[in-house]
Amino acid sequence: MVIGVPTEIMEGERRVAATPDSVRRLVGDGHQVLVQSGAGIGSFHVDEAYREAGATVMEDEVLLFQKADVIIKVKEPLFNETLGRHEADLMRPDQILITFIHPASPANHDLVRKLAANGITAITLDAVPRITRAQRMDALTSMSTCAGYKGMLLAADSLTTFMPMIVTAVGMIQPVNVLVVGTGVGGLQALATAKRLGAVCHAADIRPDAVEQAASLGAKTVDLGIPVDEAVGEGGYARKLSKERLREERERLAEVLPKMDIVFLSALIPGKKAPILLTEDMVKMMKPGSVIVDISIDQGGNCAITPPGHTEKKHDVTIIGIKNIPGLIPQSSTWLFSQNVYNLLKIVLPTADSVDVSDEIVQAALTTYKGEIVHKGTLEAMSADS
Repeated sequence: MVIGVPTEIMEGERRVAATPDSVRRLVGDGHQVLVQSGAGIGSFHVDEAYREAGATVMEDEVLLFQKADVIIKVKEPLFNETLGRHEADLMRPDQILITFIHPASPANHDLVRKLAANGITAITLDAVPRITRAQRMDALTSMSTCAGYKGMLLAADSLTTFMPMIVTAVGMIQPVNVLVVGTGVGGLQALATAKRLGAVCHAADIRPDAVEQAASLGAKTVDLGIPVDEAVGEGGYARKLSKERLREERERLAEVLPKMDIVFLSALIPGKKAPILLTEDMVKMMKPGSVIVDISIDQGGNCAITPPGHTEKKHDVTIIGIKNIPGLIPQSSTWLFSQNVYNLLKIVLPTADSVDVSDEIVQAALTTYKGEIVHKGTLEAMSADS
């Protein structure tokens, strides 16, 4: 197969879908790899290194899209201002796209419809199932690790006070209080980072096992009061709660919000829109100068007023909705991402003919296929929005 690696065009995105190392492995597997010139510069991979790995480096992005059988990207297709065309419109029917689409997020519904209308076989990395066989392909977990670490550093940088306890000759400054909601991979990394920075850590999750893991890191836990049979779904991941249970969860969170200096939001439901855990009224309860980091924004966000892709101050609270936090540590995140994509390609492309739609990993991540939207979480979210 001919695999195309275009330059990412999202503002501030420094990652790339393949490194010279992963290109070398793809070429060794018999594939041809096309890399757009400059695609790796943001993560310090130069064109010459790709050439040495066996890739063909191309200046013309349009030609790269035309020649490739498979396009691998980090972020979803976007409108290319330079070309005056959407990346999805550079693709042809039956071409394969592998990237983060976050198709259940309402902000991406028009994109998903465009991908289907263009006949593209789209596979979204955020829906790779968290099963043993797929661990090496789980880019969402890899990027969550990056987002948890860097996201907490962004929060610390946005504070107007010290994060740890500071003792001086004129008195003592108390450490800040951090609440992490959703203690999966990203949340646990955020907790560990906050603890290293000297904060008093608090954690909330509807899953008992996740709460136990947070407690093992020294976090004080917030009981959300959700019965286990309603909270925990297949594979130990969070289930979508009823409106009544979601209201109860918000009430428990509202009790502790006024004491928090940083609230880190990372609660996700695999393949579905992120639950709204903080309403605008709840944000108004928070301390002036406090910070919210919402790393679930790619799937709609856990806070009702998180600005998608931006940082804004609302009600004297700094709300960080940056969509590509892992891109802020591009060397580490690119290395992890490229390894995940390489391993996924081994499953997706068993032959030179087409994707193996019978594989359970492909089935879970397949978003559009033969002109139709096939991703269950996306169809559910679209139905709810309509």
